[in-house]
Amino acid sequence: MSGSFGGIEIGKRSLMAHSLQIQTAGHNISNADTEGYTRQRVNVRAFEPLYRPDLERAERAGQIGQGTDVESVKRLRDELLDTRIVAQTNVQSYWETREKYYTMLEQIYNEPEEISVRGNMDKFWESWQELSIYPDQDAARQAVVSRADSLTNSIQQRNKSLMAIGNQINEDINATVKQVNDYAKQIAELNNEIVRSKAMGDDPNDLMDRRDLLVEKLGKLINVTVSRKDPDEFMVHTDGQIIVQGSIARQIETQTDIEHFGYSKLKWSDTQYDAFFSGGSLGALVELRDKDVRSEMQSLNTMTLNFADLVNDVHRNAIGKNNVTGLDFFVQHPFVENVNGNFDRDGDGGFDSSYIFRFTGTNSLRLHEQIGLEGEITLSGHDGNVTVAYNATDTVEEVINRINNTDAEVKAYLDQNDKLVLKASTAADWDNPDFVIRHVEDSGMFLTGYAGILSGSGAEGAYDWEQADAINALAGAQFGLAPVLNPSAYIQVNDQIHTDVQSVAAAFPNLQGMADPGDGRAAVSIASIRNSNVMVGKSRTFDDYFADSVTNVGLKGEQAQNMLASQNAIMSDLTALRDSISGVNVDEELADIIKFQHGYNAAARFITVQDQLLETIINRMGI
Repeated sequence: MSGSFGGIEIGKRSLMAHSLQIQTAGHNISNADTEGYTRQRVNVRAFEPLYRPDLERAERAGQIGQGTDVESVKRLRDELLDTRIVAQTNVQSYWETREKYYTMLEQIYNEPEEISVRGNMDKFWESWQELSIYPDQDAARQAVVSRADSLTNSIQQRNKSLMAIGNQINEDINATVKQVNDYAKQIAELNNEIVRSKAMGDDPNDLMDRRDLLVEKLGKLINVTVSRKDPDEFMVHTDGQIIVQGSIARQIETQTDIEHFGYSKLKWSDTQYDAFFSGGSLGALVELRDKDVRSEMQSLNTMTLNFADLVNDVHRNAIGKNNVTGLDFFVQHPFVENVNGNFDRDGDGGFDSSYIFRFTGTNSLRLHEQIGLEGEITLSGHDGNVTVAYNATDTVEEVINRINNTDAEVKAYLDQNDKLVLKASTAADWDNPDFVIRHVEDSGMFLTGYAGILSGSGAEGAYDWEQADAINALAGAQFGLAPVLNPSAYIQVNDQIHTDVQSVAAAFPNLQGMADPGDGRAAVSIASIRNSNVMVGKSRTFDDYFADSVTNVGLKGEQAQNMLASQNAIMSDLTALRDSISGVNVDEELADIIKFQHGYNAAARFITVQDQLLETIINRMGI
């Protein structure tokens, strides 16, 4: 048989095991409401038995049990489920961020009709229509000026609202980057503590809970994946980059980009490479700022610039009641002062670029006339140059539509005099300026002798902005300089018109260069711009622009709401499943405590019996 004191050891081990189980259950109960806590369980096993070779018998076992032993205290955690939750958390946070900001954008476009840009523009066109009926009345001219002021104010207000959202998003990006860096540091510090704890043979369950919680919070901010292949080097990846490797945490820094509204540019601190994030709230914020809000700003600027340019084009060639002509109705601010559009882009002191917004051909064209020419037009696009082929049987309208239906950042239309106009649109790439024609080339004769824009065909006759005096490639075509960035912020009525409303031009000059009292042809021409195909970006008319802008914001807001509702449902199911595995059930823990308490009492009773047996052996034998 085993030694006389073997029973005491068995009882002691049982007491210790049941005591630890009671403590663990109490620890679970006390952390039932702790965020990220995972319930723990004590794993016990039979203690190594005594091996007695001299007692081996066929009719009796030769190994004598020695009670129980605590093997470990483990978390009840499903790592596969955790991976799914982190992945879905990233998607949920992405759509949650987009939904919040699109709600703000919708509020900008849902202005009351009487103060909206659309409402004020309708009144502006109506005032010109009225002026065409009463071209001799100053009151009609004053109405034009007043409604133009209201329109420019509403455009500037929308610009301010969009800029405010862009600035708010930028501030959120800066704050989110700080959170990402803080979480990465904390995860790295916990990795170091966990490795040291495991090296000493401990189970750092609470530390691992904190680390998993931080990883999940980090997953809300950026798209992360976790690698546990090396138990001594816990790694966190984001979009192909390592952000945490063991005890090392990489940091992200923000650099102010003065050329792009002073927005923050994200860089990895160690390599200075650009940092890109495809998901999470940070990915959504960068996408909202650099794509969504920027697209809305560009759309508003495109509408504003084309609107002012078209009105000015007619008004400049018309004449006021005071016989003043050559006057722009709206103030335009060219980006460069050089009359040829020359600009020093690299800052070395010499002109190296040409900033031109518009070309107007010298020849009048007929929209439905077959051109009888073949060739390829090459225009600058958002991702390299775009080619547009034309054939002899194509009409002018078909060639124009073909240009406008491509990804070229140059749009075409016929003006009031049926002359071909090429205008620059906004640029998709931040490095390219908005409203600057970068490249125009024609292998044939459509843009040269036919439309009268380029002086020569092929590469040698091409217009390219990356040189000074690029306008030398034009065949006498009129051109307009590119505007100062963000024209919707500064559009206003010319001060000379404010000073004298008789300068509002309703007529075209007669043979004597004077205004006939009843002539309202210029006012009619301006009013007709409303429904003309003027290619305001991708919209063909101004009415199309307003319809498209409201529809676009509404549909994207609806998409964000639907996707967020779907992700919320998915996350609800996943978290419920995790809670069923890892969450603390107080009733279950109380039941376990009662069970462990009975076990503890039984072990104590067992030790009491063993003590009595020993007392009998020690004190009573031999008497």
